[in-house]
Amino acid sequence: MHPNTPSLKSFIPVDPASDFPIQNLPFGIFSTRNAPDLRAGVAIGEWVLDLAQCERAGLLAPSSQPVFDKPNLNDFIALGQAIWRSTRAQISLLLRSDHARLRDDVQLRTSALIPMHEAIMHLPIAVTGYTDFYSSKEHATNVGSMFRDPANALLPNWLHLPVGYNGRASSVVVSGTDVRRPVGQIKPPTSEQPIFAACAKLDFELETAFIVGANTVLGDPVSVHDAEDMIFGMVLLNDWSARDIQQWEYVPLGPFNAKTFATSISPWVVMMEALEPFRVAGPEQHPEPLPYLRQTGNHSFDIALSVDIEPANSQESTRLCNTNYRAMYWSMAQQLAHHTVSGCNVRVGDLMASGTISGTQPDSFGSLLELSWNGQRPVTLSDGHTQRSFLHDGDVLTLRGACHGKHYRCGFGSVTGRIMPALVNY
Repeated sequence: MHPNTPSLKSFIPVDPASDFPIQNLPFGIFSTRNAPDLRAGVAIGEWVLDLAQCERAGLLAPSSQPVFDKPNLNDFIALGQAIWRSTRAQISLLLRSDHARLRDDVQLRTSALIPMHEAIMHLPIAVTGYTDFYSSKEHATNVGSMFRDPANALLPNWLHLPVGYNGRASSVVVSGTDVRRPVGQIKPPTSEQPIFAACAKLDFELETAFIVGANTVLGDPVSVHDAEDMIFGMVLLNDWSARDIQQWEYVPLGPFNAKTFATSISPWVVMMEALEPFRVAGPEQHPEPLPYLRQTGNHSFDIALSVDIEPANSQESTRLCNTNYRAMYWSMAQQLAHHTVSGCNVRVGDLMASGTISGTQPDSFGSLLELSWNGQRPVTLSDGHTQRSFLHDGDVLTLRGACHGKHYRCGFGSVTGRIMPALVNY
């Protein structure tokens, strides 16, 4: 049976509300206190299957050399789509309720299945490059309306190409990593000169990202029709943003220090094959893109997304927004094709973010910039009196995402981050 078959059951009990049924099997990198070496694992319910242990036991052999006893997934990803899929099928078989090999080997099962609460999660990939796109029409329209003419919110190029910029790979961090409030140059509207200060308009951005699964040659573009075969999987991503630093620095070359201080991703990578049952059509594109960006068929995914905030010294969280990936105007294949059309090469482990994902309703906006309309309409939290226009020190942000099928959900888990004070008080 195909690993996506809805009727599949694991011998490991999995709560119906879990993000990690046997139909998902996302990959990650973990360690434990008793076994600190980093290695690959797959999430199944409230457990992590140790793939390095399975590899040593001869249950998995994706390559002639071990690939799962590594501190990242890059070597496994580099083996290509056929190996990704066959390995996922082997793991699915090992975990099936009607397959005895792992189920009935008590010693192996005890050593290879780790309770998830004991797993320390790490960055799943060595991030070789990082690109952030700007592909939500609703988000781009909101920002353009806020800072330019609402009647001409989208810049002339936006409907013709996936706008993006090259970000900083070194500051991509795994979920749970604290985020230090950045400092930099800020130009207050009442001042003639910039000042050096801590960011006062710190924001989150609700995004997803895809992981490139193949190396290309410098000068060779990737066809939009081949691009999906080069994508290993997706993660959740929070592209933290210093709005006041960005407002001063972004002309004429775009974001720099306002974005480089931290980008958080979820620890589990959901393979594209697991997302196939949730494939949907994206928005209709007008005007029709140029030939190198034209696609037919369904190239988006029905992924429900949300953001919660929990202030410091509070046990109560507030849902800030609910939205869905399916509203993204530019697809992942179009993003990758455009990224490489100039001849730019990509590498295994390149991370390509969607850009802020916003919907059409105010409660579906994927940033506080939009939710508070740049501070003009502060958001009241669930206690009835605390408000947020932008993030305060101690705030914890949690992004979640999942596809909801008829018989199971295929989730990404979460990506969290706590805001820590700037190093210097101003």
